[in-house]
Amino acid sequence: MIASVRGTVTVRRPDHVVIECGGVGYRLAVSAETLKAVPATGKETLLQSHLVMRDDGINLYGFASEEERELFLLLIGVQGVGPKVALAVLSGGTTRELLRAIGAGDGARFQAVPGIGKRTADRIIVELREKVAGETGVVDEIVITKTDDPRTLARQGLVGLGFSMQEADELLAEAAGETPEELIGEALRASR
Repeated sequence: MIASVRGTVTVRRPDHVVIECGGVGYRLAVSAETLKAVPATGKETLLQSHLVMRDDGINLYGFASEEERELFLLLIGVQGVGPKVALAVLSGGTTRELLRAIGAGDGARFQAVPGIGKRTADRIIVELREKVAGETGVVDEIVITKTDDPRTLARQGLVGLGFSMQEADELLAEAAGETPEELIGEALRASR
């Protein structure tokens, strides 16, 4: 299996990217969320990946984070949700937002995705709610933690904006400021 692809971005399209690695161009289908994280053509990138072999072809799917790939794998495990529909779901928000929607039983969010009706949306929630309960619980603990430390508050703010904890820590390592707002502002400027 191809677990990740690192190389130069040669093509960026709304539904896929091509990454050249060792003289071979790999076409990876991506969600809109992953596409936001892919740099401009000519730059180097690393995408997590998942290979799907079917009778009609072999397809490679790319993800900006391990969490997004894990949610993709959970989604394609639900009856009636194939890889294309799973990518459409992932395009509807950050992994954290989608996990919260599953935990909260927000079927309307999934019904808004093309190819998903009420039954499939309900099936996604019923089959995945217990599997993601621990992950959404972690998010809620982070938000509820009380502290006066500006760096900790800034980190929580960045996580709330959709950054992973590791990304938030990396951005804050370079940021200067005395208040959480100043630190978040510096971190967001550095992320561009």
